Amino acid sequence: MKFYTSEPAKKISEFAKEYNFESLRPYYDSESPEVMKRISNYEYYQQLMAYLNPNLSKEEAIEKAINTKSPYEFQTHFMSHAIWTILKQTSTGLTWSGLENLDKNASYLYIANHRDILLDSAILQIILDKEEFETSEITFGENLMQEGFITDFGKMNRMVAVKRDGTIKELYDTSKQLSAYIRHTILDKNVSMWIAQRNGRTKDGNDITQTGLVKMLNLSGSKDFKQSISELNIVPITISYEYDTCDKLKVQELYLLDLQGTYVKDKNEDFNSILTGIKQPKGKIHVAFGTPILNELDEINKLNNENEKIKLLTNYIDKQIHQNYKLNPVNYIAYDILNQTNIFKTNYTENEKNDFINYMNESISELVGEPDVLRNLFIKLYANPIKNKL
Repeated sequence: MKFYTSEPAKKISEFAKEYNFESLRPYYDSESPEVMKRISNYEYYQQLMAYLNPNLSKEEAIEKAINTKSPYEFQTHFMSHAIWTILKQTSTGLTWSGLENLDKNASYLYIANHRDILLDSAILQIILDKEEFETSEITFGENLMQEGFITDFGKMNRMVAVKRDGTIKELYDTSKQLSAYIRHTILDKNVSMWIAQRNGRTKDGNDITQTGLVKMLNLSGSKDFKQSISELNIVPITISYEYDTCDKLKVQELYLLDLQGTYVKDKNEDFNSILTGIKQPKGKIHVAFGTPILNELDEINKLNNENEKIKLLTNYIDKQIHQNYKLNPVNYIAYDILNQTNIFKTNYTENEKNDFINYMNESISELVGEPDVLRNLFIKLYANPIKNKL
């Protein structure tokens, strides 16, 4: 097994030499002691530790932070315990599949469906650690990296800041920089990277890879599309929550977006979504590792138009994500309700159907808007994974 060290890479490929990655990169090992000392004094840190370890004194919590010496230790010792604790308190079990198709000594670009701001990538890390794979770096929206605790916490967790605002030219330059950093991480550092298939979480249960993501990845590659993409060693990842984290918040946002045409987040909305995702009951959780997209590139490369190549690649990513989605009774129930059928009635009991309807009605009662419209959005959130799989 490789052992990650968060220090400047000894090898720098030609494509990466023109870029400065200081604004993107996680903290180095050498920076960690000072950062962890700072983290130990944040009020947010004390609140988090009180939730995760109620028997731990303030002094012991500070000592735990100070004794964490590197980002790798932060992920495998500090965060691992925290995430397993969260899952023990809020889920009925975590399972995973497909890792037997991957090489512990290789580095991959994990392209994943995105349901929860924090937990999607965090759960991946504890599985990798449990199975003695090296953990990965993680892309994370710069809008979430608020100064102070969140930035320190994120960069110690090997998160890479992704800028999402700016002029067209600024965003293009930022995309080239990010593309070069991802390729540099995988090829030069031999470290894997997690990235969501789209900007922001899927709000309606319809997991679709944005073509803009593949265009960004290709910006740092060679002129040959097959070589450019094969170097990244793309592996689709599917995370399935029995009860979608923040389902109520997502439905409310979709309703207001449809009603008003735009949706403006409150100042602390992202942080509230992170806390809700942590605390909300999730039922069963499954993470499916797909197979590296390599053989498919021969067919893709036969196309003459680059946009067609990009579209076909996103289709291959989506196909694995959709097929590997772990369906639960709530998904079958929602599909039958939405389509007014009973074709999946053997996949759930009458009690499970009544429980889901009660859960849905209780959730909708806390939201603002037309109940029937909210109900339809809620049902689609759970029914769309089946629609995609079919």
